[in-house]
Amino acid sequence: MNYRIEKAISLFTQGFNCSQAIFAAYAPYYGIEEKIALKIATGFGAGMGFLQNTCGAVTGAFMLFGLVEGKWKVDDNAAKDKTYSLIRGFEQKFSEINKSINCRTLLDCDLSTQEGRLHARESGIFETKCKKYIRDAATIIESMLQIPKE
Repeated sequence: MNYRIEKAISLFTQGFNCSQAIFAAYAPYYGIEEKIALKIATGFGAGMGFLQNTCGAVTGAFMLFGLVEGKWKVDDNAAKDKTYSLIRGFEQKFSEINKSINCRTLLDCDLSTQEGRLHARESGIFETKCKKYIRDAATIIESMLQIPKE
């Protein structure tokens, strides 16, 4: 088993959201403390704060690509282009597997309401679907960034 993939699943199982699980499983490898990564990614879970737009596992990956390749000098457009290329490649692979990157579509459940969140918990949507999307995202990240296995 791959350590970071299992770390992402473990973080989610402990109660962190899907975006936190992905970003915090990988950020320490790139020099960001896990606690800081968890804080940064907090608002991106459940399709960004229960808005159910882009899946949190996907936004976690997008943040990671920015961390790894992102533009930090004003004239470094090659870094921005590389980041955008990684994002597009990831989206294509994730969508090929799951048919969407939209949280509402992926879960087929309205998390913007208390009733919807209760339904998701009681019916096991988080346990089954969200864990699958986290595992899929982490597996794609592993192949795209070629991170050494621990």
